[in-house]
Amino acid sequence: MTGSAAQAPFTLRHVEGMLGLGRGVIAGLIDAGFVAPSRGRRNEYRFTFQDVVLLRTAFELKAANVPPRRLLRSLQRLKSKLPEELPLSGLRIRAIGNDIAVRTADAQWEADSGQLLMDFEVAAPGGTISFLQKAAREAAPRSTADWFEEGERLEAADPRAAEAAYRRALEATPANVDAAMNLGVLLCEAGRGTEAIELYDHALAHAPASAALHFNRAIALEDQGRHREAAAGYERCLQLDERFHDAHYNAARLYEKLGEMRSAVRHYSAYRRLQQQDQPH
Repeated sequence: MTGSAAQAPFTLRHVEGMLGLGRGVIAGLIDAGFVAPSRGRRNEYRFTFQDVVLLRTAFELKAANVPPRRLLRSLQRLKSKLPEELPLSGLRIRAIGNDIAVRTADAQWEADSGQLLMDFEVAAPGGTISFLQKAAREAAPRSTADWFEEGERLEAADPRAAEAAYRRALEATPANVDAAMNLGVLLCEAGRGTEAIELYDHALAHAPASAALHFNRAIALEDQGRHREAAAGYERCLQLDERFHDAHYNAARLYEKLGEMRSAVRHYSAYRRLQQQDQPH
């Protein structure tokens, strides 16, 4: 894991799964200045443990109609007191009135009496992070969607169990693109790039028209140093979806590395044109 990834181990997809918040909600909280996640080597968001806690707290306080100025001040105070990593004893964070109380195993910070608006726990089973307000699902016959949701829920806390859940989803529905993509990313993050490429190949046999699968497969190939194959993968992705911004950007960067400047300029130009077209007028 790179230095930035080690310091900020959670991706946007991880945060969505842990908090149960949509990507738009998280983006809105970022735009409002509640958190300032770093960027990974592919310009993706990377979140620290503190970011995850602050996002959850900001969402709950906004839902409780806490005034924005008070909300920001409370979050700044909370951020200054949060540890960089989740204590093994866990944390309990509550909003009491317009204030935030934080409790560890042996201490409570800024707790006042008042109406309880929010109460959720963050625990560290095996040293990883999970939000306990999501109850475990009862054992029952599960559909492909059930296994997929189980995989998303477990990714941050138990990657092995998440992998097993995604594989069950793919056993039931081999053409499930989302399960294949999530599992492929999980394998790549674990340094199992060769397995990820094999997974993508199998998934593409069932869903050959998925531009996103071709894109993710190209990323895995690039990580393995198979640059020519990766470039071909990005080109195939763009044949299926010529407006796939990140495929243009990655292809341009890769062609530049390969010394093929004409192709690099072509894709950089396409990327900039698409960015300009998508800007609000």
